[in-house]
Amino acid sequence: MANIVNKLFGGSSKSSTPEDEYTELDLTKYEEVLDDEPAETYIRVAELTNLNELTSLKKEVYDGNIVMIDISNIKVDKLLLDRALKDLKEVVLDVHGDIAGIKDDQVLVTPTGIKIDRSKILGGRY
Repeated sequence: MANIVNKLFGGSSKSSTPEDEYTELDLTKYEEVLDDEPAETYIRVAELTNLNELTSLKKEVYDGNIVMIDISNIKVDKLLLDRALKDLKEVVLDVHGDIAGIKDDQVLVTPTGIKIDRSKILGGRY
């Protein structure tokens, strides 16, 4: 099971440091809601706690949306994690999208026509 996770997201042997931890930033003063301007693609943020939630997450991808999924709640159950990742991978293959792990607790799933560049931009360079 860990092998599948490593194949999908690459293994990570380094331990996290305090500066690697997720920090919630208050960006509300920079956000502007444009309710009257619909978009073709939305970025949806989700938290996966059980397999029942996979149906709505897969629908989002089939509808052409990008989904950022927090998998921290299911990581302790290796069978559940393996099944969820397998199901998401099948959707990605079906729509010709992409899937990648972000840090240890996030999975990014994209629909048709959107690929994930796995190189980092550092100081304006790749």
